[in-house]
Amino acid sequence: MSALQQTPLHALHEERGGKMVDFTGYSLPVQYKSGIMAEHLHTRQAASLFDVSHMGQVILSGEGAAAALETQMPSDVLGLSEGRQRYGFFTNSEGGILDDLMFANRGDHLFLVVNAACKRADIARLRAALEPAVKVREVTDRGLLALQGPLAEPVLAAFDPDAAGMRFMDIRTLTLDGVEAWVTRSGYTGEDGYEISLPAGATEAFARRLLEHEAVELAGLGARDSLRLEAGLCLYGNDIDETTRPGEAGLGWAIPRVRRRGGAREGGFPGAEAVLSDLERGPARKRVGLRPEGRAPMREGVPLHADENSDTAVGRITSGGFGPSVGAAIAMGYVPADLASPGTRLYGDLRGRRLPVEVVPLPFVAAGHKR
Repeated sequence: MSALQQTPLHALHEERGGKMVDFTGYSLPVQYKSGIMAEHLHTRQAASLFDVSHMGQVILSGEGAAAALETQMPSDVLGLSEGRQRYGFFTNSEGGILDDLMFANRGDHLFLVVNAACKRADIARLRAALEPAVKVREVTDRGLLALQGPLAEPVLAAFDPDAAGMRFMDIRTLTLDGVEAWVTRSGYTGEDGYEISLPAGATEAFARRLLEHEAVELAGLGARDSLRLEAGLCLYGNDIDETTRPGEAGLGWAIPRVRRRGGAREGGFPGAEAVLSDLERGPARKRVGLRPEGRAPMREGVPLHADENSDTAVGRITSGGFGPSVGAAIAMGYVPADLASPGTRLYGDLRGRRLPVEVVPLPFVAAGHKR
């Protein structure tokens, strides 16, 4: 078995008591000594620092890079202003989602952040489709930090005041403790915050500087997962994958009018017919929020039934757990479109017991982004 890869913060994680696990081939902390619930609630109340250096960072450069990227995804890349970032996804020939990602316009190039589990396939696909006209470069010499929570702004602005002037989904080059950093105002928790790309050799030192602030504590993968679930955000491999189309996942908002039927740049991406048909006619199934009765969580894979006695499941849970901010069990999953209305009562099959589950709106916790 090959050794797990380590991020620039590996020594810091071990020093601070991180419980290390294998996550997509990297050694990363699932939690620290305070525990997942404490880390989750601290993020909602103050600011937490997450190590996301395992994510893929990619630069696309060359004339026509934006138009070329549009051949791989149903996003408006050409219309993205310099200094701005958007959410998007790669699709396959059936309209399934190969990966979801963030892409930003940094003037002379596009900067992409892709999921760790998919980055090798993403980079290979981009190289095959875009090179040699567009240069595809994986960034391997930079770490990536996520500072998340309502106090993230004053913490980061103490290093560079320009951080305070950033809007949600802005990207800027800031000077943080004398180091050039590529900073976006975004994250994966539903809270305000920043993602910070900086040279690998400077990542640990800057993380320690952030942790000197009384508002900042480390948080691991467990809290990151419960935070994103409360925020109604998809996890690739759970809530979306190559068998899931954007309309089914409730991600139609990320496909702008210009790429839809009748738009100036309609289609032109893999699986366009299936993706755009879903948006026009409505998908057969939908991702929904779910509230199990009682405190017992219903996790990924739990079958969903239309009534207590049916033999055939109508859907399944894709993400589930206890929501510390909600104070209750929460979940997301897919059900037929005619059972997707809030208030619909379903039954989860939990170890042979049929327990009631109610369809509810997403998100479970309102977003705290700065607009």
